[in-house]
Amino acid sequence: MGDTLEFSDIYQEVKGSWNDGRLRFGRQSVVYKSSKTGKVDSIPAAELSQAQWRRVCLGQGIKLTTSTGHIYKYDGFRDTDFEKISEYFKAHYKVELSEKELCVKGWNWGTTKFSGPLLSFEVSDSPAFEIPLASVSQCATGKNEVTLEFHQNDEAEVSLMEVRFYVPPGDTATTEEGPEPVEVFRDSVLSKADVIQATGDAVCIFKELQCLTPRGRYDIRIYPSFLHLHGKTFDYKIPYSTVLRLFLLPHKDQRQMFFMISLDPPIKQGQTRYHFLILLFSKEEDLSLSLNMTEEEVEKRYGGKLSKNMSGSLYEMVGRVMKALVNRKITVPGNFLGHSGTQCITCSYKASSGLLYPLERGFVYIHKPPVHLRFEEVSCVNFARGTTTTRSFDFEIETKQGTQFTFSSIEREEYGKLFDFVTAKKLSIKNRGFKEGIKGKDDMLEDSDEDQHDAYLERMKEEGKIREEANDSDDSDGESDESFNPGEEKDDIAEEYDSKASASDSSAEEGDSDREKKKRPAKKAKVVKERKPRKKPKDSGAPKRPMSAYFLWLNASRESIKAEHPGISITEISKRAGEMWRELGKEQKVEWDGKAEEAKKDYEVAMREYRESGGGSSAPSKKERKKKGGKRDEKNKKGKSGGGRERERERERTTGNDSFKSREFISSEESSSESDRGKGKRKRKGSDEQEEEVASTPPSSDSGSD
Repeated sequence: MGDTLEFSDIYQEVKGSWNDGRLRFGRQSVVYKSSKTGKVDSIPAAELSQAQWRRVCLGQGIKLTTSTGHIYKYDGFRDTDFEKISEYFKAHYKVELSEKELCVKGWNWGTTKFSGPLLSFEVSDSPAFEIPLASVSQCATGKNEVTLEFHQNDEAEVSLMEVRFYVPPGDTATTEEGPEPVEVFRDSVLSKADVIQATGDAVCIFKELQCLTPRGRYDIRIYPSFLHLHGKTFDYKIPYSTVLRLFLLPHKDQRQMFFMISLDPPIKQGQTRYHFLILLFSKEEDLSLSLNMTEEEVEKRYGGKLSKNMSGSLYEMVGRVMKALVNRKITVPGNFLGHSGTQCITCSYKASSGLLYPLERGFVYIHKPPVHLRFEEVSCVNFARGTTTTRSFDFEIETKQGTQFTFSSIEREEYGKLFDFVTAKKLSIKNRGFKEGIKGKDDMLEDSDEDQHDAYLERMKEEGKIREEANDSDDSDGESDESFNPGEEKDDIAEEYDSKASASDSSAEEGDSDREKKKRPAKKAKVVKERKPRKKPKDSGAPKRPMSAYFLWLNASRESIKAEHPGISITEISKRAGEMWRELGKEQKVEWDGKAEEAKKDYEVAMREYRESGGGSSAPSKKERKKKGGKRDEKNKKGKSGGGRERERERERTTGNDSFKSREFISSEESSSESDRGKGKRKRKGSDEQEEEVASTPPSSDSGSD
């Protein structure tokens, strides 16, 4: 058997939600590391006093009890792991792994036992359920009842709000001598519960500290077990048990300092969750601090980490106090130095500018929103060219959960430093192969597009190649449609009238051309839209058109509407008039309809007199325009009759369709028909008359042959 046993996908219950991680049994300790938060729980092997193997919802689980009273539970084991773990415990920990059955009867009465930080409800000496007292936020009592309220976890789908216990009253003799059973139960819960009560004086107070998240100025009161943020609008009480990490990071201007506190679970302000508390300090601000404790108490409680009277920079005082009370190390930047000589890089994340700090074990972005990415949860990184300019690039980080963080607008001078840092930390780089093919890393970020890797451009090129191959295959399978070009067709037709061409060649070419015409699809005739005639100018001397019944009523009622609604606008008058007109009955509208009819008759009489007197004669009426158009069409039809009809019939006979042909194409057809008639004469008269026929060809065909 080896020195260690490791198991992956082991779950630990945290306030109603299951967090997976890795569990390792070693000779010196038992170590569990959460995959979500990276928090490490270490149990010294010498403190293990009891181990139980139990069947739970996620397979098999282990419950470990230490001599200090702490209890740890881990689930997700298999049935086959029992023998292996049992032998390891006997060999290295001298502890027997016993099997314990849980009660599944479903009874709701039994006995309660307080064992360390757990409240166990047992039925027939078998535990039915256990409640971690650290999850209790409040404990209230009634006459014979005790109500437990719990801290809520936002990530849990279902949360337990409260549990009520009925405590039977004790005998009269026992209650007179001692406290009530309800009070005993409550005191047992509160002794181990995580109930924050601001009792007693604060160890120290920091006044008016500037917070970036949550934004504002807060007084920070340091208590032995929790941190109290007191602002003008909100108050926050943060237990030290929820603090995961502390960071002290210098600003790029070298005049300010960031102090960041990582929290799990986060503090809440309405629906907003703050996973990080960020304080901003000036390096020039000093403070003299005196703790509200005696020197003996300070020495006994903090063991030399703090002293009663301290002085120095404000950020140093806050960091020193927080490190001693939270019992966590403060993370500072490592050996990374950017192009400007600072330990951070200016960039943008989600349209907000901030600072990216490459640390020894992860990346931190400050701020809005703050981001902390550990190297353990990073799957790969990618260097991408900036989308707007070649003077910057993007740095993409993809986690193992599939989430991608893109830090954009990083100056290209920072590329070499950042690439060397990522390579030294042995992080997987997506486009490493492309960069290694380039002689100089800085050359990739020059203005030349040939030396830059553009994933989008490469993808477009590939799609273009595929599209060209598809087009080539289509051209080889079938003939492509030829666009109509009068000049080109004229040249092709002119070749038929070459004086050196023989009759056999021309007949062969005619046969080929007929077959090609049959294969080709019929060309659609071009539809020429007729232009609408322009509107004739308005005759200023003509009588005005009559008003409708509504407008006659509106002119008569406009003044009354203004009187009823003083100051009303023109649009409101129209709106109000429309409503009033709809409300009028048919009997009231008859009057205005009659007035409209009379106005219409008067208009017709006036218009007739106007035309008789010669008004409007310059503009022809519609009927006259139609008559003129009809006469013009008849003339065109007569011009087309005769020789034109014969040419059309001959074209239909040769082409076999009624497709549209331009003027150039028709002229070439006419010349071809005349040449065909000339060829017939050449066959009858002989070779002597052939020269005369060639000389009589149209000049258009001669110019084409030349």
